[in-house]
Order: sequence, then C-alpha cells, then structure tokens
Amino acid sequence: MDDLHHPDHPAFDAEQQRRYDRKRLLWGLNLSLAFVLLLVIVYSAQASFDWSRFAIAPLQVSGLIGIVTAPLLHGSVEHIAANATALLILGTLAGSVYPRATLWAVPVVWLGAGLGPWLLGDPGTHHLGASGLTHGLMFMIFMLGLLRRDRAAIAAGMIAFLFYGGMILSVLPQEAGVSWQAHLGGAVGGLIAAVLFRKLDPVLPRKRYSWEDEEEVEISRLHDELEPPAPREVPVLWVRAPQEQDRSRGVVLRFPPSRDPPGAE
Repeated sequence: MDDLHHPDHPAFDAEQQRRYDRKRLLWGLNLSLAFVLLLVIVYSAQASFDWSRFAIAPLQVSGLIGIVTAPLLHGSVEHIAANATALLILGTLAGSVYPRATLWAVPVVWLGAGLGPWLLGDPGTHHLGASGLTHGLMFMIFMLGLLRRDRAAIAAGMIAFLFYGGMILSVLPQEAGVSWQAHLGGAVGGLIAAVLFRKLDPVLPRKRYSWEDEEEVEISRLHDELEPPAPREVPVLWVRAPQEQDRSRGVVLRFPPSRDPPGAE
C-alpha cells in the first residue's frame, strides 16, 4: 500500500485521499470476504474427510499440524457463522486502518491461536475454529488504538471494543466445549503484533475544519493579552535626576536612638 499524503503538504488532494481511503476499505473487505469464503468451502468439504487429524491435539506431535489447519475447520453452522461475522467486521476494520500491520500480524495471531490450545488444552481433546483469530484481531486493534492514539486508531479501537469487547472475558475458562485456550493464545498474539508492528502504517490524515483555525487564532489572541510584556518593553515611570545619577554612593540618614518612655524598666 502506498503512503498517505499529509494534509499540510502543498500537493495534498482531498479527492485523491478519499479515493485512496475507499481503496483501503475495499481491500480490507475483499480480503475478509475471501477468507470467509475459504472457511465456507472447507466446512462444506469436512464431511468427506476425517477432520480430527487436522485439529489441534494438545501436547501431541501429531497435533502440531492443527496449528496451521485448525482455524479453517468448524464444528457447526452456528460456529462458522459467528466466526465469519466477526472476521468480516474486525478483518475489514484492521485491513482498512492498518493494511501493512495486518498482513504481518495475521501469521503471529494464527500461531498464537494454535499454540495456546496445544500447550494449555486438556489431553484427549481436539480444538478447531477461527475464534482465536477473531480474538487476536480485536486485541490488536484495541491495543493499536492505545499505542498510536491518533484519531483513526482511537476510532477503530472504540468500534472493535463496542462490537466485541466481551472477548476480554472469553479468554478465561467459562463455558464447557469452548476453547478459551485458543482465545487466549490469539489475544496474546494480537497484543504482540500490535507492539511489534504499530509503526508500519502512516498516520491517517484528517480533515481540518475552519472553526479549528478560528479557535487557534482566538487562543493566540488571548495568550498575547494575558502574557506579561518583557522587562525592556515596560515603560519607565520615574527617572533619577542628573545630579542624583552622578553620585557614586548613596546617602546614609542617621536617626537618634530611641528613648525609653517614663516608667519603663
């Protein structure tokens, strides 16, 4: 993705920037749609093969392949529908605001979502589903909002938290049959990716409104009125007479010692 133009640059073109922003949004949406379509295709074919061999089997060497393949598998239509919706929203949000960071973050989140259940899962269980990826994207977007703190980053973090803030609690064991280990691993991967790749994408330019310029002028005017003048700018109210200026030393006035009042001891 090309770098954004800065709004203060003389060659900044607002219309060109809008086209670029639209391109970023479509890029994130199309990638998310393509991945969801892949999940649907894999789920449709699951009945024709033994999917358990491609799920994550905790602490088993044979289960390591599931780190790569398990996010593509799902146990039910409700399972894939919930993950597909979250992937569309969070994937589009991450891809449009952080296109470069998202490309680098997905492998980190994918790895974390697989290592979590492989290391922490109960022996004899199988873990599958893309919920670890959704948690990783949410935690990455939210953390980037805290780290970058520009307007686009804060807005993206608030949107992600508004829709999926409950994921903060689902990284802990709550419901039987739900792989909280994958949620936790994906969340850790998202946090790590946010810290590592927070500077890959330039800050999005923002429109500057006329009232902001007027506000700055008013603040500058008030500052000039309230700021005390420099000493050299203060007018002199009294000037010593020439004969007084010629004296090298001051005059010492002597006062007689005070006498105690009558009756004082």
